[in-house]
Amino acid sequence: MKKLLLGDEAIAQGAIDAGLSGVYAYPGTPSTEITEFIQLSPLAKERGIHSRWSTNEKTAMEAALGMSFMGKRALVCMKHVGLNVCADPFVNSAMTGVNGGLIVLVADDPSMHSSQDEQDSRFYGKFAMLPTFEPSSQQEAYDMVAAAFDYSEQEKLPVLMRVTTRMAHSRAVVEVKPEARKQNEMNYEAEAKNWVLLPANARRRNDHVTSQQLAMEEDSMASPYNVYTDAADHSLGIIASGIGYNYVRECFAGGDIPYPLLKISQYPLPKKLVRRMLDECERVLIVEEGQPFVEDIVRGVADMPNVMGRLTGELPRTGELNPDVVKKALGMKVGENFAPCEDVAPRPPALCQGCGHRDVYTALNEVLKEYDNPRVFGDIGCYTLGFLPPYKAIHSCVDMGASITMAKGAADAGQWPAVAIIGDSTFTHSGMTGLLDAINENADITVIISDNLTTGMTGGQDSAGTNKFEAICRGLGLSDEHLHVVVPLPKNMPEITSIMRQEINYHGTSVIIPRRECIQTLQRHLKQKKAQEENRKS
Repeated sequence: MKKLLLGDEAIAQGAIDAGLSGVYAYPGTPSTEITEFIQLSPLAKERGIHSRWSTNEKTAMEAALGMSFMGKRALVCMKHVGLNVCADPFVNSAMTGVNGGLIVLVADDPSMHSSQDEQDSRFYGKFAMLPTFEPSSQQEAYDMVAAAFDYSEQEKLPVLMRVTTRMAHSRAVVEVKPEARKQNEMNYEAEAKNWVLLPANARRRNDHVTSQQLAMEEDSMASPYNVYTDAADHSLGIIASGIGYNYVRECFAGGDIPYPLLKISQYPLPKKLVRRMLDECERVLIVEEGQPFVEDIVRGVADMPNVMGRLTGELPRTGELNPDVVKKALGMKVGENFAPCEDVAPRPPALCQGCGHRDVYTALNEVLKEYDNPRVFGDIGCYTLGFLPPYKAIHSCVDMGASITMAKGAADAGQWPAVAIIGDSTFTHSGMTGLLDAINENADITVIISDNLTTGMTGGQDSAGTNKFEAICRGLGLSDEHLHVVVPLPKNMPEITSIMRQEINYHGTSVIIPRRECIQTLQRHLKQKKAQEENRKS
């Protein structure tokens, strides 16, 4: 059976067909569509596959480990910065090992289309001593999921599977299996001596995992995903990984490549194949999406001045690759490039018309005009657009949850007023612990939890704390006197500004929750409701 699938959808379908029992994820572009596909899949529903969103990537990783502990196959999905959030359980999962197969799918975002950095997750795989798979096409992504689950269970280790934005969000025809594999039966084979990481157990496991590395490199040598294709012209050799392999092939009409080509999609790096290319070719070009991960290792294999890539300038040091960039590196003629039309007006991103965040920033700016040198610490979400005109309302945005802790640190340094603005999904993701710190010290900050009842930036997924924020704040120790809920509408501006002014002037920790549903999800819900009513009438 053939299907036209995004790379993300091919991974999701591959996981279902490989006997998946649970997907655990927090929405993050470009990984979000994997979990959404599984949530909407009739087969996944029929099979009872767990697919509810997790509160953050760390809880997702730990829940997936729990499912693996019981012998079932689990998939964890996140974008690259999410891997930082779950680094503790991810790295430690190499020490525990797995029972049921476990894949950690990370979608990197070179060129930072919707991210804070260009982090390359392959470094995490090497650091944790875990096998890493990197598909070069949608078909390979589909096939590789089953192979990665099998390999995870064979080696008793999690497998890191890395894709990038273009792989995740481009479509291709994929041949899928006619029948899905049965899910694993639950079992009790996980041994506490491996999973309880007391130093004595961890040292033993560390020795074992370290001893697996040479065998895993030999597996990479024999992998069908790592292919050395010889050619007549040895003046140049090309090493290409992941989607970079596709870009190389696009440079040559009909796929007739005159140079030896080493395709790499499974790590540890197959060094014997690399050495062969270095020995047989005068120069070697390394084409990889992301940071110079392979290039760094190859330069460790042999200090060759004729190894070329991102570090030597033949390919750009930052940003995404494309076939034209690769053609330039190969010394080939590049087709005509077209400059943007001067008649087309630029359209920078902006908060939606009717968005509640707009009214929050309007009120906040109005109040803060009354103070000398106020500072507003922002967070990750659509409300980060409050940095742009016309609001120019925030002064920082570093990572999920940093608004509250940065505001507290600024207040500790003597800054007043110090205001934190954070979204509802981000608050439950990483903001609650920072608020607990602030409450414990009664830090002189005002926290605004701008609640639009969804995870708006990634498309309107469920938010873990919906209708629970007042209870969470009280549970953390905040008094009702300094906990306020308002409705961000122009008609309520006098009430909102009055409350903001009152709480800024209170020298302690306070929380204001402006609550109004995201305009996008509201419209979607109204359409759904109308359709349901029409169905009932008919």
